[in-house]
Amino acid sequence: MQELIERIKNEGEHIGGGIVKVDSFLNHQVDPAITERMAAEMEARFRDQRISNVTRVLTAEVSGIPVALQVAKQFGAQLIYARKSQSHTMTGTYYVAETVSRTRGTISDLMVDRRFLGPSDQVLVIDDFLATGATLRALSSLVHESQARLCGIGCAIEKPSEGGREALADLRVPIVTLAKILFGDSGLEVIA
Repeated sequence: MQELIERIKNEGEHIGGGIVKVDSFLNHQVDPAITERMAAEMEARFRDQRISNVTRVLTAEVSGIPVALQVAKQFGAQLIYARKSQSHTMTGTYYVAETVSRTRGTISDLMVDRRFLGPSDQVLVIDDFLATGATLRALSSLVHESQARLCGIGCAIEKPSEGGREALADLRVPIVTLAKILFGDSGLEVIA
């Protein structure tokens, strides 16, 4: 998606260690217009893969929510975001999967209330970044535990050098990304 590629080139900041900040439009301050266009592009690419009967879109809090919400809207599906910490209002039973945060280097549990995900659901897992695949793997395991069907995985930005796509290959679902960030001798390169 050319518009996203240009935004990353113009506003993205490589802060070292393979971490790229896109907080001016995606995961701190959110540009609703580009988020909506990214979701429409993801929906079109998933439909090209013959994925259409999506009932749930699953993401992890927090930075995956804006894109996931718009993807859910495109499909007429419900959005579920996995919680990373338990609050006093969380009184039910939960599917739980452990993940390691790429940007924080911390381990956390992802939790989804069992009332919101079940065997009849058709699920897309959506996030802002595909890096190592750890968060996407954890979200996919929540889908598996619920006996729902994982239909596909979508991310706004992929960092191929971190091997996430290969780490998720055994899930045998389409993986859709809109831009790829490469780190080379000439610095940050962004491609489709």
